[in-house]
Amino acid sequence: MKAHQKMLIGIASGAVAGLVANLVAGGAPWLTFVVDNVASPIGQIFIRLLLMLVVPLLFSAIVVAVAELDLKQVGRLGARTLGYTVVLSSISVLIGLVLVNTLEPGAGVSEEARAQAQGGMTIQAAAAPGASSFGAVLVSMVPTNPIKAAGDGDFIGLIVFSLIFGMGVALTPSEPVQRLRETLQGLYDVMMKLIDGVLSLAPFGVAALLFAMTARLGFGIFAQLASYIVTVLLALGIHMFIVYSLSVRLLGGRSPIEFFRGSRLAIVTAFSTSSSSATLPTALKVAEENLKLPRNVSRFVLTAGSAMNQNGTALFEGVTVLFLAQVYGVPLSLSDQALIMFICILAGIGTAGVPAGSIPVIAMILGMFKIPVEGLGLILGVDRFLDMCRTTLNVTGDLAAAVYVARGEPVDSPAEEGAVDPSTS
Repeated sequence: MKAHQKMLIGIASGAVAGLVANLVAGGAPWLTFVVDNVASPIGQIFIRLLLMLVVPLLFSAIVVAVAELDLKQVGRLGARTLGYTVVLSSISVLIGLVLVNTLEPGAGVSEEARAQAQGGMTIQAAAAPGASSFGAVLVSMVPTNPIKAAGDGDFIGLIVFSLIFGMGVALTPSEPVQRLRETLQGLYDVMMKLIDGVLSLAPFGVAALLFAMTARLGFGIFAQLASYIVTVLLALGIHMFIVYSLSVRLLGGRSPIEFFRGSRLAIVTAFSTSSSSATLPTALKVAEENLKLPRNVSRFVLTAGSAMNQNGTALFEGVTVLFLAQVYGVPLSLSDQALIMFICILAGIGTAGVPAGSIPVIAMILGMFKIPVEGLGLILGVDRFLDMCRTTLNVTGDLAAAVYVARGEPVDSPAEEGAVDPSTS
């Protein structure tokens, strides 16, 4: 049985078992004990094992990839990746805003649900952008201490340091540096081997995560917010299966069916972990082994994309802000919605690729437009499920970006033997 099939079985069994447990013994002390002390720890250990490998994997992947590239090629890959990210993020947010204005999911939320939101947990809002926010963002991308950036989860800072370090390796053709490059390649190989081991535990970790979520919430919370959930899922589905299919076909020169078939393992991992960062190891494995993308290009694009190409997150943030504005009857003009769209695009580039990383950003946007922040209590119950879905879109977008950027790029490294130029597919 293939890895993605085992994970799907884990997802199904965990979700069904959790729903049954909630239906039969919802609120029972023994079920709470099982969720808090057995299922949830097992699921969290699985995610932490993946996250544990991200920093050494990201650093070694980028340094080796940049060292194998001509420095002019680095600038070209970076420009194409950033341009693709901005355009696709804009499309994703626009799809979300159009659907929210058309379907108006917030118009049908009951007073009881609004009252329930008042008791929701307090959310720490992200810092609001100021007049010099663009310059501040540029400055914050360059870390003063790359080790601290890695420890704090500042992956954009770590990526910038890794790019600069890789350029230094490329510009220093000495024998010790050649040995350093081989050592980093060895580090990358070890990380990929460890990933194989962690993924063998995935069905159990995934089942535990889904059991914990559904046993706590049951199905009632989904029924209560059905229109909101449907709107988010419809927007995500349109972007994933229509926009990305067109991107892969027109920009990448590949069959969308073959693309999605080859990406199955990364898609299922993204859905189960709710973390682009935790899925990065699997995405790299899929890009090289299944999609046969040039190794240096896939490492460059996917590692950068895991931190910056958050199409699903940008879409979700826009939909949620407009949904809560409808719930509380806060009117938003077209210029207001355009500003929200712009902020969501920027936030999608800077939001942490970890579970619930977009919630503080949404709280910040709500405060800017005088929308009650406590309304987030409405969606916190279903955020885990929607986080799984939007992370799936994020990771698929990273792979679609890699397919686009890889098209036409030369495969001139000896390490690329056996790779296939996607432009000929």
